[in-house]
Amino acid sequence: MSKTPSTWWPLIKLLPVKTNFRFMRFAKVYAGVSLVATIAAVFLTLFPFEPPCAGLNCGVDFRGGTVLEITSRQPIDLGRVRETLNARQLGDVQVQAFGSPQDALVRFETPEGQNPAVTVEGAKRALVAAIGPLEFKRTEVVGPKVSGELFRNGVLALALGVGMMMVYIWFRFGLTFGIGAAAALIHDVLLTFGLFAVTNMEFSLNTVAAILTIIGYSVNDTVVVLDRVRENLRKYKRMPLSEVIDLSINETLSRTAITGVTGLMALGVLAAFGGETLFGFSIAMIFGIVVGTYSSFFVAAVVLMWLGVKRGEDAEVLKPLDARP
Repeated sequence: MSKTPSTWWPLIKLLPVKTNFRFMRFAKVYAGVSLVATIAAVFLTLFPFEPPCAGLNCGVDFRGGTVLEITSRQPIDLGRVRETLNARQLGDVQVQAFGSPQDALVRFETPEGQNPAVTVEGAKRALVAAIGPLEFKRTEVVGPKVSGELFRNGVLALALGVGMMMVYIWFRFGLTFGIGAAAALIHDVLLTFGLFAVTNMEFSLNTVAAILTIIGYSVNDTVVVLDRVRENLRKYKRMPLSEVIDLSINETLSRTAITGVTGLMALGVLAAFGGETLFGFSIAMIFGIVVGTYSSFFVAAVVLMWLGVKRGEDAEVLKPLDARP
């Protein structure tokens, strides 16, 4: 006899089988919070309005420069590493420990007019002379021209990703649904940019990949909710739109919660043990799952309720309950 999931995992019992929350009652609150957060994220991302990445802490991918991942048999003196590289006038030098005391990540810029390969080899020899035997586990060198192209391509990839998702929702569900989904997508992307601006985490190509993944996750969640709304519009032809949306969200709530928690568990492990290279990606994905779930319920659904939708053969435009005569 097979056991049900609630038998071998008691936590599932904490999720109610049926809920009856009136989410749309506080639609103005959700809209206000989302609008303020989005405006703040845009400002923090763009300020101080300086190239190449304004308020974002661009990595070597977008700024140009060198990344060295070094390992030693003894704990690495980070201050000594920084002093050694600063003495070579390598611009903005960043040194940080990660993992164990024997590991360090070094970033520095290539001075204008110098050969990047020669600069890197000179830096490696200087570090070995100052600290002792080192293993260089990773060496990445990106020139200014390449970094500019990567930045433009990354922004283009994000714009195309959002645009294609918007077109898909538009054709799949109609213009009104498409506007709601587009608002949710833009909300999620801008808040993720804001997260990196606030935390000063490195913004790299891995981050672009994370945001593209967030777009896919957000659309998946939004499609589930919108599809249930469309089904319930056909089933309950006289129910006010706000109540139909509340019903649809309640019916998809447990499914969305379980899916989100499963993703968060996997990404939490990746953030803890994936190392410096995947840390930003993992944090962006964790944040994206949270805001993606939020926007599906409280951005896309709210926009849909305020715009109204056509229902049935009489093409009646449904309005919120408190707006109907």
